[in-house]
Amino acid sequence: MNRREAVSTVALLVGGAMLGTQGFLSGCKPAARTVNFTPQDIAYMDEIAETILPATKTPGAKAAKVGEYMAVMVKDCYDEKDQKIFLEGLDKLDEESKKKNKKPFMESSALERHDLLVAIDKDARAYAKSKAKDDPAHYFSMIKRLTLDGYFTSEIGAKQALRYVPVPGKYEGCIDYKKGDKAWAT
Repeated sequence: MNRREAVSTVALLVGGAMLGTQGFLSGCKPAARTVNFTPQDIAYMDEIAETILPATKTPGAKAAKVGEYMAVMVKDCYDEKDQKIFLEGLDKLDEESKKKNKKPFMESSALERHDLLVAIDKDARAYAKSKAKDDPAHYFSMIKRLTLDGYFTSEIGAKQALRYVPVPGKYEGCIDYKKGDKAWAT
């Protein structure tokens, strides 16, 4: 093979690789998300989260800004099907409040909110036991999971609700548990 043929072959290979890379990388663009949460939506999700994890000796979910966390996770991480389930679930929750309490969730008392969420959680657990493998998750299971994840990964949840060690020492695989001890933040 002479130099002219070698240069021509290398140019073809490199050019083909560049075209293939461009086609491959263009498939990595994230899908356009159409979900946009308003400040009222975030306040609503904060109130739901606060009902699930209310302030006690430690600040509650609202102080940890779990509503904002939910908005980001649903918008950026959920696929369109799960986004739809979540958004419709927020509407269903408010409709259930109107049926049970004769007023929207945001206007209900703390006790009314609690009782409503306990009933919906019971329905979600029954649904989870009877659902097929390919059936979607119950909307309240999504809300509850996001609430717990958002709270316990926040600074408030990790430092005040869990035992937090900023720089852990040596590994101790077996530590005695005393009833009432907080779990460790990771």
